[in-house]
Amino acid sequence: MASAPQNANLPLFYKNLVPLNSNAHANWRAKSTEKAPWLAKQHAIPLTVEEFPQAQRNFPIVFTAGNSPVPIALMGLNEGVNTYFDDDGTMIDPVYVPAYVRRYPFLLAKLDNTSDQLSLCVDPDSDLVGEYDEGEALFTDGQPSTATQNILKFNEQFEQAGMKTQNFMEELKKHDLLMDGEVSIRRDDNEQPFVYRGFQMVDQAKLREIRGDVLRGWNQNGLLALVFAHLFSLDLTREIFARQIRQGKGPSTNAASNG
Repeated sequence: MASAPQNANLPLFYKNLVPLNSNAHANWRAKSTEKAPWLAKQHAIPLTVEEFPQAQRNFPIVFTAGNSPVPIALMGLNEGVNTYFDDDGTMIDPVYVPAYVRRYPFLLAKLDNTSDQLSLCVDPDSDLVGEYDEGEALFTDGQPSTATQNILKFNEQFEQAGMKTQNFMEELKKHDLLMDGEVSIRRDDNEQPFVYRGFQMVDQAKLREIRGDVLRGWNQNGLLALVFAHLFSLDLTREIFARQIRQGKGPSTNAASNG
């Protein structure tokens, strides 16, 4: 059996990663849970463009810093602060849960760097899978169960959405539309503002200078709506800050978010 590399270079949430197979995991089941402890201390969650319309109702959507930016939903403005899930991972208020969260502990990954083929893998240390008495069986008579087939389909859809997201980001970079973001929020008129940096956002001044034929193309393929979903969502930054204050998780000094 091929083994996936087990090292520190694993995606967010994942502590380990092994390929799912009927020999090693014949009696494994996947448990459902109403708690997501792996999410409790995470303030920024990766997002695909297909999720922008739903996510922008709840979270500011920004882009990570650096040369390979990705969209993220901000559930909090400071490291270790999630205003929608408490310390044990219980949802505080009804909110859209990004697909990146919902796919855990499964993941499509390449087991062989010489091939583009992806295999369904799982984090065996997640406490969500194992030889349990409860949960949905992952294999039936040595074959992937209906549950596993649905898991695979969801992960394939996630990968497809990831490709669309990559194309969206390449288009933004092509037209040099990203700028370093900064948000300044005051709790009181007599206080110094809390300043958050370390993320990127669309430069609206440059957006206004985009040629009309490019904008028409973006309007036709849906990219323009994604840009506006991002821009409109930025107004929620102050709502997230207010949630932190109400929950007693507000910063005590000027802070800069790492996005």
